[in-house]
Amino acid sequence: MLNVPSQSFPAPRSQQRVASGGRSKVPLKQGRSLMDWIRLTKSGKDLTGLKGRLIEVTEEELKKHNKKDDCWICIRGFVYNVSPYMEYHPGGEDELMRAAGSDGTELFDQVHRWVNYESMLKECLVGRMAIKPAVLKDYREEEKKVLNGMLPKSQVTDTLAKEGPSYPSYDWFQTGSLVTVAIYTKQKDINLDSIIVDHQNDSFRAETIIKDYLYLIHIGLSHEVQEDFSVRVVESVGKIEIVLKKKENTSWDFLGHPLKNHNSLIPRKDTGLYYRKCQLISKEDVTHDTRLFCLTLPPSTHLQVPIGQHVYLKLPITGTEIVKPYTPVSGSLLSEFKEPVLPNNKYIYFLVKIYPTGLFTPELDRLQIGDLVSVSSPEGNFKISKFQELEDLFLLAAGTGFTPMVKILNYALTDIPSLRKVKLMFFNKTEDDIIWRSQLEKLAFKDKRLDVEFVLSAPTSEWNGKQGHISPALLSEFLKRNLDKSKVLVCICGPVPFTEQGVRLLHDLNFSKNEIHSFTA
Repeated sequence: MLNVPSQSFPAPRSQQRVASGGRSKVPLKQGRSLMDWIRLTKSGKDLTGLKGRLIEVTEEELKKHNKKDDCWICIRGFVYNVSPYMEYHPGGEDELMRAAGSDGTELFDQVHRWVNYESMLKECLVGRMAIKPAVLKDYREEEKKVLNGMLPKSQVTDTLAKEGPSYPSYDWFQTGSLVTVAIYTKQKDINLDSIIVDHQNDSFRAETIIKDYLYLIHIGLSHEVQEDFSVRVVESVGKIEIVLKKKENTSWDFLGHPLKNHNSLIPRKDTGLYYRKCQLISKEDVTHDTRLFCLTLPPSTHLQVPIGQHVYLKLPITGTEIVKPYTPVSGSLLSEFKEPVLPNNKYIYFLVKIYPTGLFTPELDRLQIGDLVSVSSPEGNFKISKFQELEDLFLLAAGTGFTPMVKILNYALTDIPSLRKVKLMFFNKTEDDIIWRSQLEKLAFKDKRLDVEFVLSAPTSEWNGKQGHISPALLSEFLKRNLDKSKVLVCICGPVPFTEQGVRLLHDLNFSKNEIHSFTA
Protein backbone atom coordinates (compact mmCIF):
# COMPACT_ATOMS: atom_id res chain seq x y z
CA MET A 1 0.00 0.00 0.00
CA LEU A 2 1.17 3.50 -0.80
CA ASN A 3 0.83 6.12 1.90
CA VAL A 4 -0.80 9.26 0.56
CA PRO A 5 0.96 12.33 2.04
CA SER A 6 -1.02 14.33 4.54
CA GLN A 7 -2.27 17.84 3.82
CA SER A 8 0.06 19.30 6.37
CA PHE A 9 2.56 22.02 5.47
CA PRO A 10 5.22 23.26 4.96
CA ALA A 11 7.92 21.85 2.78
CA PRO A 12 11.01 21.31 4.95
CA ARG A 13 13.20 23.94 3.24
CA SER A 14 10.41 26.46 2.88
CA GLN A 15 11.75 30.00 3.26
CA GLN A 16 10.12 33.29 2.60
CA ARG A 17 12.39 36.22 3.21
CA VAL A 18 15.78 35.23 1.86
CA ALA A 19 18.57 37.33 0.48
CA SER A 20 18.25 36.17 -3.10
CA GLY A 21 15.43 37.49 -5.26
CA GLY A 22 12.17 35.54 -5.59
CA ARG A 23 10.29 34.50 -8.67
CA SER A 24 8.01 36.72 -10.68
CA LYS A 25 4.37 35.88 -11.25
CA VAL A 26 2.89 35.62 -14.73
CA PRO A 27 -0.61 36.74 -15.76
CA LEU A 28 -3.10 33.89 -15.57
CA LYS A 29 -6.01 33.33 -17.94
CA GLN A 30 -9.53 34.09 -16.80
CA GLY A 31 -10.84 31.24 -14.66
CA ARG A 32 -7.37 30.06 -13.61
CA SER A 33 -7.13 31.48 -10.08
CA LEU A 34 -6.25 29.54 -6.95
CA MET A 35 -9.93 29.26 -6.07
CA ASP A 36 -10.66 27.93 -9.58
CA TRP A 37 -7.98 25.28 -9.06
CA ILE A 38 -9.45 24.27 -5.69
CA ARG A 39 -12.87 23.91 -7.35
CA LEU A 40 -11.36 21.71 -10.06
CA THR A 41 -9.66 19.44 -7.52
CA LYS A 42 -13.00 18.93 -5.76
CA SER A 43 -14.98 18.31 -8.97
CA GLY A 44 -14.20 14.59 -9.04
CA LYS A 45 -12.35 14.85 -12.36
CA ASP A 46 -9.50 12.36 -12.83
CA LEU A 47 -6.43 14.65 -12.78
CA THR A 48 -3.82 11.88 -12.84
CA GLY A 49 -5.11 9.84 -15.77
CA LEU A 50 -4.83 6.70 -13.66
CA LYS A 51 -8.50 6.43 -12.61
CA GLY A 52 -7.71 6.63 -8.92
CA ARG A 53 -4.85 4.13 -8.87
CA LEU A 54 -1.57 4.88 -7.11
CA ILE A 55 1.55 3.35 -8.61
CA GLU A 56 5.22 2.99 -7.85
CA VAL A 57 7.27 5.04 -10.30
CA THR A 58 10.78 4.14 -11.39
CA GLU A 59 13.32 6.75 -12.50
CA GLU A 60 13.06 5.40 -16.04
CA GLU A 61 9.26 5.81 -16.03
CA LEU A 62 9.46 9.30 -14.56
CA LYS A 63 11.81 10.46 -17.33
CA LYS A 64 9.24 9.53 -20.00
CA HIS A 65 6.71 12.09 -18.72
CA ASN A 66 8.55 15.28 -19.64
CA LYS A 67 6.14 17.12 -21.96
CA LYS A 68 3.67 19.91 -21.23
CA ASP A 69 0.62 17.68 -21.79
CA ASP A 70 2.26 14.76 -19.96
CA CYS A 71 4.34 16.21 -17.15
CA TRP A 72 5.23 14.26 -14.02
CA ILE A 73 7.36 15.79 -11.27
CA CYS A 74 8.77 14.16 -8.14
CA ILE A 75 8.75 16.16 -4.88
CA ARG A 76 10.12 14.48 -1.77
CA GLY A 77 9.62 10.97 -3.09
CA PHE A 78 6.06 11.52 -4.35
CA VAL A 79 5.23 11.85 -8.04
CA TYR A 80 2.57 14.26 -9.31
CA ASN A 81 1.01 14.73 -12.74
CA VAL A 82 1.18 18.53 -12.96
CA SER A 83 -0.14 18.84 -16.53
CA PRO A 84 -3.66 19.84 -15.32
CA TYR A 85 -2.06 22.48 -13.06
CA MET A 86 0.03 24.15 -15.79
CA GLU A 87 -2.40 26.99 -16.55
CA TYR A 88 -3.06 27.62 -12.85
CA HIS A 89 0.58 27.96 -11.81
CA PRO A 90 1.34 31.60 -10.80
CA GLY A 91 5.00 31.16 -11.76
CA GLY A 92 4.11 30.10 -15.30
CA GLU A 93 4.32 26.89 -17.30
CA ASP A 94 8.04 27.27 -18.10
CA GLU A 95 8.85 27.20 -14.39
CA LEU A 96 7.11 23.84 -13.96
CA MET A 97 8.70 22.43 -17.10
CA ARG A 98 12.17 22.96 -15.60
CA ALA A 99 11.46 19.91 -13.42
CA ALA A 100 9.49 17.86 -15.96
CA GLY A 101 10.25 14.15 -15.77
CA SER A 102 12.67 14.55 -12.88
CA ASP A 103 13.07 15.09 -9.15
CA GLY A 104 12.08 18.74 -8.67
CA THR A 105 12.58 18.86 -4.89
CA GLU A 106 15.65 21.10 -4.91
CA LEU A 107 14.17 23.47 -7.49
CA PHE A 108 10.91 23.59 -5.53
CA ASP A 109 12.74 24.51 -2.34
CA GLN A 110 14.70 27.27 -4.07
CA VAL A 111 11.70 28.95 -5.70
CA HIS A 112 8.44 28.12 -3.89
CA ARG A 113 8.67 29.58 -0.45
CA TRP A 114 5.34 28.68 1.12
CA VAL A 115 3.42 26.53 -1.36
CA ASN A 116 1.37 23.82 0.33
CA TYR A 117 2.03 21.37 -2.49
CA GLU A 118 0.78 18.30 -0.62
CA SER A 119 -2.66 19.81 -0.32
CA MET A 120 -2.67 21.72 -3.60
CA LEU A 121 -1.62 18.70 -5.70
CA LYS A 122 -3.30 15.95 -3.69
CA GLU A 123 -5.63 15.01 -6.57
CA CYS A 124 -2.65 14.93 -8.97
CA LEU A 125 -0.75 12.30 -6.98
CA VAL A 126 0.47 9.50 -9.24
CA GLY A 127 2.27 7.55 -6.53
CA ARG A 128 5.57 7.08 -4.78
CA MET A 129 9.02 6.72 -6.30
CA ALA A 130 10.21 3.12 -6.30
CA ILE A 131 12.60 2.61 -3.41
CA LYS A 132 16.16 1.77 -4.30
CA PRO A 133 18.01 -0.90 -2.29
CA ALA A 134 19.33 0.71 0.86
CA VAL A 135 23.05 1.40 1.12
CA LEU A 136 24.39 0.57 4.55
CA LYS A 137 26.26 3.38 6.30
CA ASP A 138 28.82 3.17 9.07
CA TYR A 139 27.47 4.92 12.15
CA ARG A 140 29.29 5.76 15.32
CA GLU A 141 28.74 3.15 17.96
CA GLU A 142 25.92 4.29 20.19
CA GLU A 143 26.66 4.99 23.78
CA LYS A 144 26.00 2.00 25.99
CA LYS A 145 24.60 3.77 28.99
CA VAL A 146 21.03 5.00 29.30
CA LEU A 147 20.64 8.51 30.66
CA ASN A 148 17.98 8.73 33.37
CA GLY A 149 15.91 5.94 31.89
CA MET A 150 16.00 7.45 28.38
CA LEU A 151 17.27 5.71 25.26
CA PRO A 152 20.89 6.34 24.14
CA LYS A 153 21.87 9.32 22.00
CA SER A 154 20.49 9.21 18.47
CA GLN A 155 22.82 8.06 15.72
CA VAL A 156 24.80 10.76 13.95
CA THR A 157 26.79 10.24 10.75
CA ASP A 158 30.50 11.02 10.65
CA THR A 159 29.76 13.77 8.13
CA LEU A 160 27.42 15.57 10.52
CA ALA A 161 29.90 15.20 13.34
CA LYS A 162 32.59 16.87 11.24
CA GLU A 163 30.53 19.64 9.61
CA GLY A 164 27.99 20.49 12.29
CA PRO A 165 28.38 22.05 15.74
CA SER A 166 29.44 20.02 18.77
CA TYR A 167 26.71 17.57 19.64
CA PRO A 168 24.49 18.99 22.41
CA SER A 169 23.27 16.93 25.34
CA TYR A 170 20.56 17.13 27.95
CA ASP A 171 19.82 15.97 31.48
CA TRP A 172 17.01 16.38 33.98
CA PHE A 173 16.56 16.68 37.71
CA GLN A 174 13.63 17.18 40.06
CA THR A 175 12.43 18.58 43.34
CA GLY A 176 9.19 17.76 45.09
CA SER A 177 7.12 20.03 42.81
CA LEU A 178 9.35 20.81 39.81
CA VAL A 179 11.09 19.02 36.96
CA THR A 180 13.97 20.81 35.22
CA VAL A 181 15.17 19.79 31.78
CA ALA A 182 18.69 21.11 31.19
CA ILE A 183 20.07 21.43 27.64
CA TYR A 184 23.82 21.85 27.18
CA THR A 185 24.29 23.45 23.75
CA LYS A 186 28.10 23.91 23.99
CA GLN A 187 27.61 27.31 22.29
CA LYS A 188 27.89 30.81 23.75
CA ASP A 189 25.54 32.68 21.39
CA ILE A 190 22.35 31.10 22.78
CA ASN A 191 19.47 33.29 23.99
CA LEU A 192 15.72 33.00 24.58
CA ASP A 193 15.11 33.30 20.81
CA SER A 194 17.10 30.10 20.33
CA ILE A 195 14.68 27.80 22.17
CA ILE A 196 11.10 26.86 21.24
CA VAL A 197 9.10 24.75 23.69
CA ASP A 198 5.68 23.15 23.21
CA HIS A 199 3.99 20.64 25.43
CA GLN A 200 0.50 19.22 24.97
CA ASN A 201 -0.94 16.49 27.18
CA ASP A 202 2.10 14.30 27.91
CA SER A 203 4.09 15.32 24.80
CA PHE A 204 7.08 17.58 25.49
CA ARG A 205 8.95 19.13 22.58
CA ALA A 206 11.95 21.49 22.77
CA GLU A 207 13.69 22.79 19.64
CA THR A 208 17.05 24.51 20.14
CA ILE A 209 18.43 26.46 17.19
CA ILE A 210 22.21 26.05 17.07
CA LYS A 211 23.68 27.88 14.09
CA ASP A 212 22.20 26.16 11.00
CA TYR A 213 21.07 23.11 12.96
CA LEU A 214 18.14 22.21 15.16
CA TYR A 215 18.56 20.07 18.27
CA LEU A 216 15.29 18.36 19.16
CA ILE A 217 14.18 16.89 22.46
CA HIS A 218 10.85 15.10 21.97
CA ILE A 219 9.55 13.11 24.90
CA GLY A 220 6.32 11.52 26.09
CA LEU A 221 6.48 12.58 29.74
CA SER A 222 6.06 9.87 32.36
CA HIS A 223 3.78 12.07 34.49
CA GLU A 224 1.44 15.03 33.96
CA VAL A 225 2.67 18.62 34.26
CA GLN A 226 0.89 21.96 34.45
CA GLU A 227 0.49 24.15 31.35
CA ASP A 228 2.69 27.03 32.41
CA PHE A 229 6.45 26.69 32.74
CA SER A 230 9.56 28.87 32.66
CA VAL A 231 12.68 29.02 30.48
CA ARG A 232 16.06 30.34 31.58
CA VAL A 233 19.23 30.72 29.53
CA VAL A 234 22.74 30.95 30.96
CA GLU A 235 24.41 32.60 27.95
CA SER A 236 27.95 32.40 29.28
CA VAL A 237 27.93 28.60 29.13
CA GLY A 238 25.16 27.96 26.58
CA LYS A 239 22.91 26.21 29.07
CA ILE A 240 19.10 26.22 28.81
CA GLU A 241 16.84 25.28 31.71
CA ILE A 242 13.16 24.47 31.17
CA VAL A 243 11.31 24.27 34.49
CA LEU A 244 8.07 22.25 34.46
CA LYS A 245 5.56 22.16 37.32
CA LYS A 246 4.36 18.75 38.41
CA LYS A 247 0.62 18.22 38.69
CA GLU A 248 1.23 15.86 41.61
CA ASN A 249 4.14 16.10 44.02
CA THR A 250 5.38 12.59 43.44
CA SER A 251 8.88 11.39 42.60
CA TRP A 252 9.54 10.51 38.94
CA ASP A 253 11.61 7.40 38.24
CA PHE A 254 12.39 8.54 34.69
CA LEU A 255 11.60 11.53 32.50
CA GLY A 256 9.61 9.70 29.83
CA HIS A 257 9.85 7.75 26.59
CA PRO A 258 11.41 9.09 23.36
CA LEU A 259 9.14 10.25 20.54
CA LYS A 260 9.95 10.88 16.86
CA ASN A 261 13.45 12.30 16.19
CA HIS A 262 14.18 12.65 19.90
CA ASN A 263 17.71 13.74 20.83
CA SER A 264 18.64 14.45 17.22
CA LEU A 265 20.71 17.24 15.64
CA ILE A 266 19.33 18.00 12.19
CA PRO A 267 20.21 20.64 9.56
CA ARG A 268 17.42 23.22 9.70
CA LYS A 269 16.91 23.01 5.94
CA ASP A 270 15.89 19.35 6.37
CA THR A 271 13.31 19.86 9.11
CA GLY A 272 9.62 20.54 8.80
CA LEU A 273 7.95 23.25 10.84
CA TYR A 274 5.85 22.61 13.91
CA TYR A 275 2.56 24.48 14.33
CA ARG A 276 0.68 25.49 17.43
CA LYS A 277 -2.79 27.08 17.63
CA CYS A 278 -2.81 30.72 18.75
CA GLN A 279 -5.85 32.76 19.73
CA LEU A 280 -6.84 36.04 18.08
CA ILE A 281 -7.29 38.58 20.87
CA SER A 282 -7.46 41.87 18.98
CA LYS A 283 -7.72 43.34 15.48
CA GLU A 284 -7.51 47.02 14.64
CA ASP A 285 -7.34 49.21 11.53
CA VAL A 286 -3.96 50.76 10.77
CA THR A 287 -4.73 52.12 7.29
CA HIS A 288 -7.74 51.79 4.97
CA ASP A 289 -6.62 48.28 3.95
CA THR A 290 -4.11 47.18 6.61
CA ARG A 291 -4.91 45.63 9.99
CA LEU A 292 -2.88 44.92 13.10
CA PHE A 293 -3.67 41.41 14.34
CA CYS A 294 -2.65 40.34 17.83
CA LEU A 295 -2.42 36.62 18.62
CA THR A 296 -1.57 35.10 21.97
CA LEU A 297 0.50 31.96 22.33
CA PRO A 298 -0.84 29.02 24.35
CA PRO A 299 0.37 28.89 27.97
CA SER A 300 2.14 25.64 27.03
CA THR A 301 4.36 27.33 24.41
CA HIS A 302 7.57 29.37 24.57
CA LEU A 303 8.34 31.04 21.26
CA GLN A 304 10.11 34.31 20.50
CA VAL A 305 10.52 35.12 16.81
CA PRO A 306 14.05 36.45 16.18
CA ILE A 307 14.46 39.84 14.52
CA GLY A 308 14.22 39.63 10.73
CA GLN A 309 12.60 36.18 10.70
CA HIS A 310 9.06 35.16 9.75
CA VAL A 311 6.45 32.54 10.58
CA TYR A 312 3.68 30.91 8.58
CA LEU A 313 -0.02 31.37 9.33
CA LYS A 314 -2.25 28.47 8.33
CA LEU A 315 -6.04 28.49 7.85
CA PRO A 316 -8.42 25.89 6.42
CA ILE A 317 -10.21 27.44 3.43
CA THR A 318 -12.83 25.46 1.47
CA GLY A 319 -11.35 22.22 2.77
CA THR A 320 -7.75 23.07 1.84
CA GLU A 321 -5.06 24.29 4.22
CA ILE A 322 -3.74 27.59 2.90
CA VAL A 323 -0.47 28.91 4.28
CA LYS A 324 1.06 32.38 4.03
CA PRO A 325 4.28 33.81 5.53
CA TYR A 326 4.28 36.94 7.66
CA THR A 327 6.95 38.78 9.64
CA PRO A 328 5.82 39.54 13.20
CA VAL A 329 6.06 43.15 14.32
CA SER A 330 6.01 44.93 17.67
CA GLY A 331 2.65 46.08 19.00
CA SER A 332 3.88 49.63 18.54
CA LEU A 333 6.98 51.62 17.62
CA LEU A 334 6.51 53.62 20.82
CA SER A 335 7.08 51.84 24.13
CA GLU A 336 4.46 53.94 25.93
CA PHE A 337 1.80 53.30 23.29
CA LYS A 338 0.34 50.19 24.92
CA GLU A 339 0.57 48.53 28.30
CA PRO A 340 0.44 44.74 27.77
CA VAL A 341 -1.86 42.65 29.94
CA LEU A 342 0.27 39.55 29.42
CA PRO A 343 4.08 39.32 29.30
CA ASN A 344 5.32 40.65 25.96
CA ASN A 345 6.66 37.28 24.89
CA LYS A 346 3.14 35.81 24.90
CA TYR A 347 1.91 38.16 22.15
CA ILE A 348 2.59 37.96 18.41
CA TYR A 349 1.57 40.95 16.26
CA PHE A 350 1.12 41.00 12.48
CA LEU A 351 0.54 43.90 10.09
CA VAL A 352 -1.49 42.43 7.23
CA LYS A 353 -2.74 44.11 4.07
CA ILE A 354 -6.21 42.81 3.19
CA TYR A 355 -6.73 42.04 -0.50
CA PRO A 356 -10.53 41.96 -1.13
CA THR A 357 -10.18 39.59 -4.10
CA GLY A 358 -7.54 37.43 -2.40
CA LEU A 359 -8.05 34.01 -0.88
CA PHE A 360 -6.16 34.11 2.42
CA THR A 361 -6.36 37.66 3.78
CA PRO A 362 -10.18 38.05 3.54
CA GLU A 363 -10.52 34.79 5.48
CA LEU A 364 -8.06 36.05 8.08
CA ASP A 365 -9.99 39.32 8.29
CA ARG A 366 -13.26 37.44 8.90
CA LEU A 367 -11.92 35.76 12.03
CA GLN A 368 -13.63 36.72 15.26
CA ILE A 369 -11.95 37.51 18.57
CA GLY A 370 -11.26 34.16 20.23
CA ASP A 371 -10.81 32.23 16.98
CA LEU A 372 -7.67 30.14 16.50
CA VAL A 373 -4.91 30.44 13.90
CA SER A 374 -2.09 27.92 13.40
CA VAL A 375 1.33 29.57 13.70
CA SER A 376 4.58 27.87 12.69
CA SER A 377 8.03 27.99 14.19
CA PRO A 378 10.24 30.80 12.83
CA GLU A 379 12.29 30.72 9.63
CA GLY A 380 14.75 33.08 8.04
CA ASN A 381 18.44 33.71 7.53
CA PHE A 382 18.88 37.17 9.05
CA LYS A 383 21.57 37.17 11.74
CA ILE A 384 21.53 39.72 14.54
CA SER A 385 25.33 39.62 14.44
CA LYS A 386 25.06 41.98 11.44
CA PHE A 387 24.40 44.75 13.97
CA GLN A 388 27.71 44.34 15.81
CA GLU A 389 29.63 47.65 15.89
CA LEU A 390 27.19 49.07 13.33
CA GLU A 391 27.37 52.84 12.86
CA ASP A 392 24.97 53.61 9.97
CA LEU A 393 21.74 51.71 9.29
CA PHE A 394 19.68 52.40 6.14
CA LEU A 395 16.21 50.90 5.70
CA LEU A 396 14.40 50.84 2.35
CA ALA A 397 10.79 49.64 2.54
CA ALA A 398 7.83 49.57 0.15
CA GLY A 399 4.28 48.97 1.40
CA THR A 400 4.05 46.04 3.80
CA GLY A 401 7.76 45.48 3.18
CA PHE A 402 7.88 47.77 6.21
CA THR A 403 7.10 44.82 8.52
CA PRO A 404 10.64 43.46 9.06
CA MET A 405 11.83 47.03 9.64
CA VAL A 406 9.63 47.44 12.73
CA LYS A 407 11.63 45.16 15.04
CA ILE A 408 14.87 46.22 13.38
CA LEU A 409 14.08 49.86 14.24
CA ASN A 410 13.15 49.03 17.84
CA TYR A 411 16.30 46.96 18.35
CA ALA A 412 18.64 49.39 16.61
CA LEU A 413 17.57 52.40 18.66
CA THR A 414 17.76 50.59 22.00
CA ASP A 415 20.45 47.89 21.73
CA ILE A 416 23.24 49.08 19.41
CA PRO A 417 25.57 51.38 21.40
CA SER A 418 27.77 52.12 18.37
CA LEU A 419 24.89 53.34 16.22
CA ARG A 420 25.20 56.93 14.95
CA LYS A 421 22.36 57.16 12.42
CA VAL A 422 19.26 55.25 11.24
CA LYS A 423 17.53 56.37 8.05
CA LEU A 424 14.25 54.94 6.73
CA MET A 425 13.01 55.62 3.21
CA PHE A 426 9.40 54.40 3.03
CA PHE A 427 7.79 54.03 -0.41
CA ASN A 428 3.99 54.02 -0.78
CA LYS A 429 1.37 54.89 -3.36
CA THR A 430 -0.58 57.54 -1.42
CA GLU A 431 -0.49 59.20 2.00
CA ASP A 432 -3.38 56.99 3.12
CA ASP A 433 -1.21 53.90 2.51
CA ILE A 434 1.56 54.90 4.94
CA ILE A 435 1.63 52.46 7.85
CA TRP A 436 2.17 54.03 11.30
CA ARG A 437 3.10 57.42 9.88
CA SER A 438 2.30 59.25 13.10
CA GLN A 439 4.34 56.81 15.19
CA LEU A 440 7.31 57.06 12.85
CA GLU A 441 7.24 60.87 13.04
CA LYS A 442 6.98 60.78 16.84
CA LEU A 443 9.84 58.30 17.09
CA ALA A 444 12.04 60.45 14.83
CA PHE A 445 11.22 63.51 16.97
CA LYS A 446 12.03 61.56 20.14
CA ASP A 447 15.32 60.04 18.89
CA LYS A 448 17.43 62.40 16.80
CA ARG A 449 19.45 59.50 15.36
CA LEU A 450 16.42 58.54 13.26
CA ASP A 451 15.49 60.20 9.96
CA VAL A 452 12.34 59.15 8.08
CA GLU A 453 11.55 60.05 4.47
CA PHE A 454 8.26 59.17 2.76
CA VAL A 455 8.17 58.72 -1.02
CA LEU A 456 4.83 58.53 -2.85
CA SER A 457 4.24 57.23 -6.37
CA ALA A 458 0.70 58.65 -6.74
CA PRO A 459 0.47 61.67 -4.43
CA THR A 460 -2.22 64.33 -4.39
CA SER A 461 -1.41 67.87 -5.46
CA GLU A 462 -1.10 68.85 -1.76
CA TRP A 463 1.85 66.49 -1.17
CA ASN A 464 5.08 68.41 -0.52
CA GLY A 465 7.36 65.44 0.05
CA LYS A 466 9.37 63.26 -2.31
CA GLN A 467 7.65 61.35 -5.06
CA GLY A 468 8.41 58.67 -7.61
CA HIS A 469 9.84 55.15 -7.49
CA ILE A 470 13.13 53.75 -6.26
CA SER A 471 15.87 55.31 -8.40
CA PRO A 472 19.57 56.21 -8.46
CA ALA A 473 18.75 59.85 -7.81
CA LEU A 474 16.74 59.11 -4.66
CA LEU A 475 19.22 56.59 -3.27
CA SER A 476 22.45 58.45 -3.96
CA GLU A 477 21.20 61.40 -1.92
CA PHE A 478 19.71 59.24 0.83
CA LEU A 479 22.53 56.72 1.38
CA LYS A 480 25.23 58.98 2.75
CA ARG A 481 27.44 57.44 5.42
CA ASN A 482 28.01 59.31 8.65
CA LEU A 483 31.75 58.81 8.16
CA ASP A 484 33.63 57.67 5.05
CA LYS A 485 34.65 54.34 6.55
CA SER A 486 31.80 53.77 8.98
CA LYS A 487 30.34 50.26 9.28
CA VAL A 488 27.04 50.26 7.42
CA LEU A 489 24.09 47.95 6.75
CA VAL A 490 21.30 48.48 4.21
CA CYS A 491 18.10 46.47 4.68
CA ILE A 492 15.55 46.41 1.85
CA CYS A 493 12.10 44.84 1.62
CA GLY A 494 9.11 45.18 -0.68
CA PRO A 495 7.60 43.57 -3.77
CA VAL A 496 10.11 41.46 -5.72
CA PRO A 497 10.66 44.04 -8.55
CA PHE A 498 11.29 46.77 -5.95
CA THR A 499 13.77 44.64 -4.03
CA GLU A 500 15.63 43.35 -7.08
CA GLN A 501 15.98 46.83 -8.58
CA GLY A 502 17.03 48.23 -5.21
CA VAL A 503 19.77 45.64 -4.76
CA ARG A 504 21.12 46.38 -8.26
CA LEU A 505 21.19 50.09 -7.50
CA LEU A 506 22.96 49.49 -4.20
CA HIS A 507 25.68 47.51 -5.96
CA ASP A 508 25.99 50.34 -8.50
CA LEU A 509 26.51 52.71 -5.56
CA ASN A 510 29.42 50.51 -4.39
CA PHE A 511 27.75 48.87 -1.41
CA SER A 512 29.23 45.41 -0.91
CA LYS A 513 27.26 42.18 -0.62
CA ASN A 514 27.98 42.03 3.11
CA GLU A 515 26.52 45.53 3.56
CA ILE A 516 23.14 44.58 2.02
CA HIS A 517 20.39 42.36 3.36
CA SER A 518 17.27 41.95 1.28
CA PHE A 519 13.99 40.45 2.43
CA THR A 520 11.28 39.33 0.02
CA ALA A 521 7.75 40.58 0.71
